[in-house]
Amino acid sequence: MFKAVHPVLGARDVTEAVAWYVERLGFRELFNDGGVLVRYAGIARDGVELHLQWHDVSSFAAKDGDSPMYRFMVDDPDALFEEYRDKGIFHDRTALRDTPWGTREFAFYDLNGHGLTFYRDREAPPAGGSDAKSR
Repeated sequence: MFKAVHPVLGARDVTEAVAWYVERLGFRELFNDGGVLVRYAGIARDGVELHLQWHDVSSFAAKDGDSPMYRFMVDDPDALFEEYRDKGIFHDRTALRDTPWGTREFAFYDLNGHGLTFYRDREAPPAGGSDAKSR
């Protein structure tokens, strides 16, 4: 029986990537390999755990349009959008929006070009509030 999945995201500099996720996205470091040059680490926020591993990510960076994408289901994308607004992480097209496929979401790229989307189904009310649906 499946219990969890822990995606492994490639990073040019694992220490820098851990710091970026901790300082800008509110994750915490769980572990690292203990090397002088850290090549593998784990981070978490709430029930989500990601692993970061050294890779030459130039082969799949956002610049060539073939970046890995990760979707995070969250309770309240509006509140998270506000939390992240002044962290210097959004690109010029980052917008909080309702989608034709029934979600409320926003997305941006991390420092290694991985696409990060934060969403909730519009059918589900946000945590601690009522749902103002707009289909």
